[in-house]
Amino acid sequence: MDKETILKEFQDTMRHIAAAVYAITTVHDGERFGIVATAFSSLSFDPPSILICVNQDTSIHQPLMQAERFCVNVLGAGNRDVADCFMKTKGDERFGVGEWTEEFGMPVLASAQSTLICRTADRHRFGTHTVFIGEIINANHRDNAKPLTYYDRRYIDISQAPDQVSS
Repeated sequence: MDKETILKEFQDTMRHIAAAVYAITTVHDGERFGIVATAFSSLSFDPPSILICVNQDTSIHQPLMQAERFCVNVLGAGNRDVADCFMKTKGDERFGVGEWTEEFGMPVLASAQSTLICRTADRHRFGTHTVFIGEIINANHRDNAKPLTYYDRRYIDISQAPDQVSS
């Protein structure tokens, strides 16, 4: 299979995997930075850690390369306006929607489903992206939030999905 076909098939595959939506935030030289992303994964329970993958062309990439901390705001269905704002605006304007607070020096969305504040433990460049490993230093979760989910280039509502498969 040629590289072009592999890339197309890979992109189609990734488009058809439903994913939660995250607002990744950090602060560098007193300036707030943020992007929306879906490339997130838990990594280890000991120590509690996660990883995020960030395109090297994004506005947050260089600040993340310098930052000691970052925050993963797990967006709930009620945070779609925040996701839309992050997609449509740049710089500090991204924080113009939603109630943003500061914890451990990081921008935290008060209404997020969950927040994970991380100490940057490692960085690894690969291809077009950098993998950032974060050791969790603070975490908050709200059980009553429904996840904001992205699938096939659009947001979908999974809140009506059955809790279990019938036999």
